[in-house]
Amino acid sequence: MPELPSPRQILTTLLPHLKVAAAYAHEIQSRIVEQPEKDYPDNIFASALTDADLSVQTFVEVLLLGYFPQLRFYGEEHEKAFNTKYFRAIDLGPQGDYLVTLDPIDGTRFYADGHANYQIILTVLNADGFEAALLIHPAQNSYLYALRGEGAFVGQLSDGMEDCQPLKIESQDNVIYLGGGAIEFAARLPDRYRAYDLYVAYSKEIQMPNMASVLSGAYAGSILAGAQWIDGAAIAFLAQEAGCIVTTHDGSALPPLHACADYRWPGLLIATSPTVHADLLATVRGDAVGIG
Repeated sequence: MPELPSPRQILTTLLPHLKVAAAYAHEIQSRIVEQPEKDYPDNIFASALTDADLSVQTFVEVLLLGYFPQLRFYGEEHEKAFNTKYFRAIDLGPQGDYLVTLDPIDGTRFYADGHANYQIILTVLNADGFEAALLIHPAQNSYLYALRGEGAFVGQLSDGMEDCQPLKIESQDNVIYLGGGAIEFAARLPDRYRAYDLYVAYSKEIQMPNMASVLSGAYAGSILAGAQWIDGAAIAFLAQEAGCIVTTHDGSALPPLHACADYRWPGLLIATSPTVHADLLATVRGDAVGIG
């Protein structure tokens, strides 16, 4: 196998170009043309597709094939992409054979409806776990990144990685974010918490918080029925590197990626404190109703 760049080298090489992609996405948002929806009739978020999704993916494919053609690559729009066939592989490889993933516009429904809380997410994955994640907020002029074991950092788009500051997630709120498929847990939460389900709360006219808002302290914790590596799992990795507690629904450590299927982790708990984590564990076990 040819020598691979380090996760840090991948991020530092791609970041300046991804800032250009962010400027592009921001510039055309008000004029964006939606593509025919993908075949997810029961999921308004997964089914949305725009020119920006396809263009950003193509741009990143060109960058990777130009800079790092030896890397594996999986993009959300791989079925429609022009360059999928030119990559060595799109799946997870053995330890040390990195897979780069991309969600070119995470929150396409938000983006198409004119809201500001969408993001570009790129990750570097190893067989045993996440090596790095980069999340760019084009409309908010900011980005976050994390490297395994080195913490998470936040900065303005004008900042280099070395200029970013440690990300500290401190939530004073009592809101618990429920990811798709986790609505069943709403009635089980202790009384002191409020459940927030984006699938129920979403508004085309009014911008509503999304899962990435956990990184700004909008939620005390999150319960996810599952987490795709390209988006929800990447956000969970960033939260964990920033000091949050992230486990499976039974409180155990996250499984290695090679033990997972369909590019996703199983159900996750994300908590900003040990107390919140204990309450979320009790919730998913069904013994937390009315506590407190």
